[in-house]
Amino acid sequence: MGDPWMECMDYCIAVTKEAGKMICEALQKDISIMQKSSPVDLVTETDQKVETLIISSIREKYPTHSFIGEESVAAGAPSILTDNPTWIIDPIDGTTNFVHRFPFVSVSVGFTVNKELEFGVVYSCIEDKMYTARKGKGAFCNGVPIKVSGQKDITKSLVLTEMGFKPDLQVFRAMMANMESILTIPVHGIRAPGSAAVNMCLVACGAADAYYHIGIHCWDMAGGAAIITEAGGVIRDITGGPFDLMSRRLITASSEDIAKQLVRKIMPFPCGRDDTEN
Repeated sequence: MGDPWMECMDYCIAVTKEAGKMICEALQKDISIMQKSSPVDLVTETDQKVETLIISSIREKYPTHSFIGEESVAAGAPSILTDNPTWIIDPIDGTTNFVHRFPFVSVSVGFTVNKELEFGVVYSCIEDKMYTARKGKGAFCNGVPIKVSGQKDITKSLVLTEMGFKPDLQVFRAMMANMESILTIPVHGIRAPGSAAVNMCLVACGAADAYYHIGIHCWDMAGGAAIITEAGGVIRDITGGPFDLMSRRLITASSEDIAKQLVRKIMPFPCGRDDTEN
């Protein structure tokens, strides 16, 4: 008997390539920008068009499946993960990068069944790098197997995170304090490429040794979480407990050693949950 979820993944890769083509074409034109929750929470017509393309294409082939999409949720759709086969979609992960034509822009899709990730696809379309992972089958970039660095010494590690405007001053200070805490371990450095999915893929392929983030969403994490896991990486809640896709926070690392050291250094702050906000 064939693998039905592998068939879904193959179809996802084809649709994701089309989405990436749409994004790259849009980069050659004027970009129409709108705001969502704040002046730095941006959305473009392309985000919405890409999500419509992905969901309509998949729904036509798999009409009984469920969807959680960033722009659909922004428009009022629920963000509830059920046991039904579910596609979790970020049409443009790195919208601010897209607006500025900063080259880390990705399409991210994670697929769950019984609330467990079965595969992930992340297409860094400007780089033309297609990251894929099927549960139990390994992780790949453009068809070539990838693995985490395996680094265990945090003082020799490169750490990724994201930073930006926070309306709550206490949250902003906690975010900056966490960066200071990690930089003074010391580590080789902190980088912020601007796309959560790309960040996770950079850890998965060994270009960085860890990535942590508080305040992202399930559509930012789903595709990359599958890829990190299959590349031999570690993924945890920010407190060190099991990773929860709806928790809006995570640590990914090349080893348990680095994950544990980051848990000791990072101070959690409130960020809500995806499954209680709508």
